[in-house]
Amino acid sequence: MPWTDFDAFARGGGGPALVRHLRATERSRRLLLLRGIIDQAAKSPDVSAPLPPPEWAWELLARIEEQDPAAVETILAHPYTGSWAGYTTRLCRQDVTGVCPFWVHLGHVHCLAAAAAVRAGIDFEAELPIWQGTVSLPTLGVVRLHTGEAFGVARVSAGNDGIVFRNRHREVRLPDDLSTETAGWQPVRPIISWHGDLRLSLRLDDLDPYRGLYEPIPPKRLSPLEVESWRSVVAGAWQLLTTNLPDVAEALTVGLESLVPAPAVAFKLPSASTGEAFGSAIVAYSSDPEQLAAALVHEFQHIRLGGVQHLAALHTDDPRERLYAPWRDDPRPIGGVLHGIYAFFGVTAFWRALAAAEPGNALAAFEFALWRKASWRTLRAVYPDESLTDIGRRFLDGISVKLAPWQEEPVAAGPAAWASMSARDHYATWCLRHLRPDTNAVSALAGAWRRGDSWPKPGRLPEPRTPTPVPDGSWTDARTDLIRLRLGRNGNTALRTHGPTVPGATKADLALVSGDHESAVDGYRTMLTTNPDLPAALVGLGLALAARGTGPAARALLHHPELVRAVHRSVREETSTTPHVETVAGWIGRFTH
Repeated sequence: MPWTDFDAFARGGGGPALVRHLRATERSRRLLLLRGIIDQAAKSPDVSAPLPPPEWAWELLARIEEQDPAAVETILAHPYTGSWAGYTTRLCRQDVTGVCPFWVHLGHVHCLAAAAAVRAGIDFEAELPIWQGTVSLPTLGVVRLHTGEAFGVARVSAGNDGIVFRNRHREVRLPDDLSTETAGWQPVRPIISWHGDLRLSLRLDDLDPYRGLYEPIPPKRLSPLEVESWRSVVAGAWQLLTTNLPDVAEALTVGLESLVPAPAVAFKLPSASTGEAFGSAIVAYSSDPEQLAAALVHEFQHIRLGGVQHLAALHTDDPRERLYAPWRDDPRPIGGVLHGIYAFFGVTAFWRALAAAEPGNALAAFEFALWRKASWRTLRAVYPDESLTDIGRRFLDGISVKLAPWQEEPVAAGPAAWASMSARDHYATWCLRHLRPDTNAVSALAGAWRRGDSWPKPGRLPEPRTPTPVPDGSWTDARTDLIRLRLGRNGNTALRTHGPTVPGATKADLALVSGDHESAVDGYRTMLTTNPDLPAALVGLGLALAARGTGPAARALLHHPELVRAVHRSVREETSTTPHVETVAGWIGRFTH
């Protein structure tokens, strides 16, 4: 990859040409993995039984390549060919079985070859693995064959009589039109969206066994009504992307080809992708086109970065979970943080464009303000990290070219204030759960409290720098979910109607986001009387007190919440009377910054 292309990629550009280059890279990588799997299997011929050796599938692919190279290319480019190759390679290296017997995973190579042969329209015969009554033809669909066992073998033949699958229980003949669903055949269904001259063509894949993130999963068929709902919301998201981020949309037509539907999650839109499945995104259903558009950009950024990381090392191998990421509730390794920065750089770009196009869209302004600061803060924090390579710093430099000027762009006061509250909420809660204050400092402060010192002077308090991945307390994003309700469609009405159903939301949270700060303070105080260790209540009280005006208790609860809780724990364990945690926070806040 030329440096000019790398720099364009880092700035969020590069267009379709760059994505095609990354696709070519993935093709080479998958061929190497495929050949490696076949060579490894050849060392122990019995591992493929009861199926033929994988070399047979390679020979079939070679024959198809001579007659119809495009059919082989489609199979090699299929995202889940990459997932299968990576998963099966790890099984080979680690000498473990996996979700299915090893021969089933290994035998999936015959499914890949058979799918290419069906696409090419050539005569062939093959034996394929059956898993829970299904035989996979990647990119096309699955055949349903009744079987009395979890795993089995199907025989397929293609000739003048059509394409027929058989086992000892049943025979299934594929329809001439493979998009037609029959009793024994379920096709992968397409989503095709047009806006202007840009066409997005996706497979809505609820069938491929290797479409998951970590390991194979059985088919989970959507109903026709669910498919139409997906088509409708994707069309709306595509219109937003082509209108507001046309350059990204153009590249996305080449870089995203498969969408794995996940169940809807109330007030959330979780999504995921993996570097092994270049071109695929797993996305939960949402009826909101704006949120789906942001999720598609988010995963497309991950897809592109995953492809680049197969060409260049942005960081050394450092799996330590040690860094704060404003989009996660756990400490992250450097690789995960870099992925997050690039993904939310893309998300920021989308909300920025939408907020500019729709000045009255308070939610878009909030999302822009929230994610521009989160991405920039994280980029600056990791830039000097020793694990970054020179290429990694060049990557961050490219992002900075775009992201730095965005920090100065005006955002309406209301959405900006809510974004600031959400950011403080997330960071303070993360600190409570993952930072452990210096034990000597805690002992000194607890001792000073017990002696009744009004102004202890412990000197500069040691700052906890290394987080632990083991959390201390629960996590909830309820307040940010409530903020989005308030700033979204129907605003306060939606907050009153749907706010109480937000998972994890309390009456105090509702009062805080509604602007009733006195009720919020009272509510959090009551919660802390029952459970003084509760992260959501400790941070919530800090936010509510800060909303009324700055003060030492709010300062301590938002900037040193882990210290407040640790000192309060020590005090209540060693004294007969337990002070309210707010009192201890106010005392600590008088001499901390």
